[in-house]
Amino acid sequence: MESIEEFEAARPRLLSLAHRILGSVHDAEDAVQTAWLRTRTAGERIDNPVGWFTTVTTRVCLDQLRARHRRGEVPLLADAIPAAQIAADEDFIRREDVSRALLVLLEQLPPRQRVSYVLHDLFAVPFAQVAAILDTTPATAKKLASRGRARTHRAAEQLEAGGDEPRHREVVTAFLDAARGGDLQRMIMLMAPGCVRTVDAELLPPGVAPTVVGAVAVAEETRLFADRIQASTTLRLNGRTVDVIAPGGHPLAAVVVTTVGPRVAAITITRIRGTDLLTAA
Repeated sequence: MESIEEFEAARPRLLSLAHRILGSVHDAEDAVQTAWLRTRTAGERIDNPVGWFTTVTTRVCLDQLRARHRRGEVPLLADAIPAAQIAADEDFIRREDVSRALLVLLEQLPPRQRVSYVLHDLFAVPFAQVAAILDTTPATAKKLASRGRARTHRAAEQLEAGGDEPRHREVVTAFLDAARGGDLQRMIMLMAPGCVRTVDAELLPPGVAPTVVGAVAVAEETRLFADRIQASTTLRLNGRTVDVIAPGGHPLAAVVVTTVGPRVAAITITRIRGTDLLTAA
């Protein structure tokens, strides 16, 4: 049986691994704790404790993913997740500097693809060990990771046509950066005077109008929701490049910015549905 000191030394890495596989700090902590309990019952000394801890933790996570799959569960959107969990996930993302976009995309992978991709591409686990964890061959593990990689990266031909696209993204990025920082004057400078902001009513607190007109009014209201903009990342939604608000790595809404020349002309914020397809930008 391995010592608690050895396991505690490995715990941060195991928690990071479990978080990428399961998408939730709470679930990851449960998985790591379960792995420790299973390790305690191992009756013999292990030559490679870190490899053993990784294997046990991953198998616990894989069991959870398969259980979700059998129950037909789809990844939860942010508004269906308790606020305390969102806060914990958001804190973990910021503390570990995890890619928000990657977490959203990982949720869409089948269990074995997700495990193979996370283990090999993100944690440099050899395919021989990945294969042993998945009870398959190294060649199959390599194919699974490759498929997961392909689904989390956009191919070059997916780039939208049109010479104005780079300029459009430049304006959008500048506006969102100003919004994240609550920079009122910069937002106003980047918007057309008659800019229109439209939001799905179900995303708004009571009393907030779904449509706001005018650069000053839009900027003032946007500053009130800077925390949501801070939790955004660029992805493709049903084939279109958008900025997805994803607190804790859980998708909530899509921000579509329309530009005319160097100015933002309209901002449309819509709730993401479970049937929407998210891919890498």
